[in-house]
Amino acid sequence: MSLITYLTTIRFEFGAIAGLADDLRELGIKNPLVVADSGLERAGLIERLKTVLPNGSEVAVFTGTPANPTESAVLAALDLYRSRGCDGLIAIGGGSPIDLAKGVALLSAHDGPLETYAAILGGIPKITSAVAPLIAIPTTAGTGSEVGRAALITLDDGRKLGFISPYLIPRRAVCDPELTLGLPPALTAATGMDAITHCVETFLSPRFNPPAEAIALDGLERAIKNIERAVTHGNDPEVRHEMMMAALEGGLTFQKGLGAVHALSHPLGGLKQVSLHHGTLNAVLLPYVLEFNQEHSGVKYDALRQRVGVGPGESLADYFRGLNARLGMPLTLAGMGVPHDALVGVAESATKDHSSATNPRLATAGDYLAILEAAYAGAPLQASA
Repeated sequence: MSLITYLTTIRFEFGAIAGLADDLRELGIKNPLVVADSGLERAGLIERLKTVLPNGSEVAVFTGTPANPTESAVLAALDLYRSRGCDGLIAIGGGSPIDLAKGVALLSAHDGPLETYAAILGGIPKITSAVAPLIAIPTTAGTGSEVGRAALITLDDGRKLGFISPYLIPRRAVCDPELTLGLPPALTAATGMDAITHCVETFLSPRFNPPAEAIALDGLERAIKNIERAVTHGNDPEVRHEMMMAALEGGLTFQKGLGAVHALSHPLGGLKQVSLHHGTLNAVLLPYVLEFNQEHSGVKYDALRQRVGVGPGESLADYFRGLNARLGMPLTLAGMGVPHDALVGVAESATKDHSSATNPRLATAGDYLAILEAAYAGAPLQASA
């Protein structure tokens, strides 16, 4: 068994899902709620999961997770959790089911409303160790939520807020690369760029945390070397192993904080007019934020250039534009269907997002709007903007 103990307990190997019964026993979970989405159910992964669970045929399952987890979905899953007398959770899927399960784990032991515990509203110290135990099983290689201390949830009033606490880190992360074999190319690209963005932004965060920076650079290098082959050869076990490790490492570095890419992608992901994939947003925004931060990151850009394989002084922004193009990603926010009239509100919301504080360069609402306008039109942003 390949066991990693770092922030939490991680089982990382092909076939790791088979050990779930041991995880449940060690955590004292006798009656879990499984949190997933309808796509996983259609793909047969819920039935597969049941085969390795004690009394799997009787386990409670919530598959109402939306593309971006919402407060109403959290409350619906919480109702099922309580009505079935559950004592823990198993989240399987991408970041959305895992984040939704974190919301259920939180509210199962804390009085609402949910916004009470949002980071920007002073909620971090209100979250206690009473959070229900959670086992996270990623089926994509991108979000890192299986080892992350945060959940991003859109409230009923439209605000997409972060809920952050070490108690929200899942008690177990079951990383089985086999579950990502055959993941569609577009989703492989989007989630892979999510992992890459995590590694880049946490490395550039000004907080002092050399161990996290080392992990971020290792994750970035693994992802850069493997993402294009993962998109074109999705059944290659070695490539899927490396991409899942890169995503895990991106999640482990969240302790250092993210930056302007996430400060913008969070409110964009909360827009009601259009459903936007988080990883795709990060991919589109990353080149423009790199241009914005270029004169404020010292020698760190040189380290990033070395890891991605471009020469001294070459444009990192252009490198990632080229990577996005090779992966078939959208190149602009307009191409993703973002309504232009939403940009001003998104820029204002970005200044209030918890990720904004750890961007290497202070960004005002005007700065964020300039980044959004450039990303909307596909026009390079000058470093002095």
